[in-house]
Amino acid sequence: MSFDDLLMELQGQKAAQEDPSHVSLDKLFNESFMSRHSSFTSFGEFLQKGNFQADTHEDIDKIPDELFDRHVSRETGFKNWKSMLAQAEADYAADK
Repeated sequence: MSFDDLLMELQGQKAAQEDPSHVSLDKLFNESFMSRHSSFTSFGEFLQKGNFQADTHEDIDKIPDELFDRHVSRETGFKNWKSMLAQAEADYAADK
């Protein structure tokens, strides 16, 4: 692999790390975000209250939309998961 190829690969990885859709759930739904939008101080507490287990975006995607949307609506100020995620991603991007 040439130096240029290596550099491009590293730059691509850096861009992916800064992309909110590739940020860990704990960073997106940090204590400040969760306290502002729910009665929880962590995303883990929020998940635990709904009897959900998820560590990644992929884990969240495996939860049936109807169940997770109902939990989000009941426990936060958001109508559904997509609106909660969109706000968290917007907040994360604004802080960068």
